Amino acid sequence: MTCQEVIERLQSCSSEKYKANVVKMGIPEACSIGVSTPDIRKLAGEIGKSNELAFQLWESGYHEARLLAVLLFDKKQISDDEIERLMKDVCSWDLCDHLCKNLIMKRKDYNRFIMEWSRSTEVYKLRAVFTLIASAAIHDHKITEDTLDAYLNLIRENSGNPHEHVKKAVSWALREIGKIDFTYNEKALILANELKESGNKAQIWIAKDVLKEIEHVVKVAGRKRLISENTKMGQEA
Repeated sequence: MTCQEVIERLQSCSSEKYKANVVKMGIPEACSIGVSTPDIRKLAGEIGKSNELAFQLWESGYHEARLLAVLLFDKKQISDDEIERLMKDVCSWDLCDHLCKNLIMKRKDYNRFIMEWSRSTEVYKLRAVFTLIASAAIHDHKITEDTLDAYLNLIRENSGNPHEHVKKAVSWALREIGKIDFTYNEKALILANELKESGNKAQIWIAKDVLKEIEHVVKVAGRKRLISENTKMGQEA
């Protein structure tokens, strides 16, 4: 399929409901088609991997075309410079998270982006740092204690950032670390309470958001990670 044919397929799946949701996130209406995530994933499965087509779709400027492009990239054939190029175009939290979880996180060197972007002042690079940390806490079963402790330090250092899309990702990262096991639950709780007691407005918000989810957790048979007592499964346990 050519880029134009793919765009036409996306347009054939569009709905005003999904388009309105995209526009609410701050994406210009002219760059919005309005296609659901399941439809985008289905189309990606039909097309298969193609970095050439993915870059063409990305350059189209359509939000949904960029979401689709992420799924078409071959992680083994995309360079670090090309990932940097993609990040420069990110202007919404959902595209940021989508890019992190479906492309960057699948690379063995994802941690390098965490460390490099943690020094950035760009909102979506900072959000990407904590989206990747949250994803790593969930999916990287070989993650070391030294790495997790380094992530906690990054959370502490960036917890004062007032931007909504950054502070929500920081909270997400700390919550997921706090559900790895009881050792890291304790470390996450200690950090959350520090932020609550002596932090600024953003840090206090993060602390409260974290504490309500991980202050009371349980271990459920058959699940590696801890879960909150507030969930249905947690209450049953």
